[in-house]
Amino acid sequence: MVDKIKRTLEKIRPALLADGGDVHFVKYDEKTGTLKVELMGRCAHCPMSTITLKQGIEAEIKKAVPKVKKVIAV
Repeated sequence: MVDKIKRTLEKIRPALLADGGDVHFVKYDEKTGTLKVELMGRCAHCPMSTITLKQGIEAEIKKAVPKVKKVIAV
């Protein structure tokens, strides 16, 4: 499960890097379906980071790994 999540994050990463940001896997809790990620670079301080997290990262992760129920930034 974690490997599939990390592979999906690797597919998302180039779009974030193009805007000066990045995302890193922190932890996945199988019991709750919660994925914790760290937004880096410009993504960490961008006022649009919540939209990027929910409509971009979370949407792609849920599509690729349906057991993930939510993605949160730490």
